[in-house]
Amino acid sequence: MGKRYDTLDTRLRQFIERQQMFFVATAPLSADGHVNLSPKGLDSFRVVDPTRVAYLDQVGSGAETIAHLRENGRIVVMFCAFEGPPNIVRLHGRGEVVEPQDEDWARERARFGPGADGRAIIVIEVDRITDSCGYGVPEYTFAADRPQLDAWAARKGERGLRQYQQENNATSVDGLPALRWVAEDAATE
Repeated sequence: MGKRYDTLDTRLRQFIERQQMFFVATAPLSADGHVNLSPKGLDSFRVVDPTRVAYLDQVGSGAETIAHLRENGRIVVMFCAFEGPPNIVRLHGRGEVVEPQDEDWARERARFGPGADGRAIIVIEVDRITDSCGYGVPEYTFAADRPQLDAWAARKGERGLRQYQQENNATSVDGLPALRWVAEDAATE
């Protein structure tokens, strides 16, 4: 039933681009650390080339993915077909975090449309691509993206978002460092 691919061919790329939602999983090296699984959406994923992908990471209540990638780089992204023929695609690889103060930010951010800048862009070098049947995934119909994240960010404003990230995105739940600029700000205060 499942198959492994060397690259993201046209069929896989088109499947990924049709999905409204994807999931990202990471874990720290510590056996006591917490595994993280996050749902993502809002037209934030891009296939860069046959073995490289990226997604715009929005401000959230935690920064687990960022912290885990900084520690060990391991990541898996999963897409499930909730509409149309059943299918699951998993992209395993090594991720890096690009923050707004980084030299590569403007180039990476240009891959995404206008809107919220996000707190980081996660760039992944994919080294394992698989698909499987997805027969156990239920069918759902996409209604719309939720407007709450953009509205919340607008209410906070730039200063409020910065403060929120300083309070909530400096470390993971296991105490691993996350956003670099937060640590840099703390060191200069």
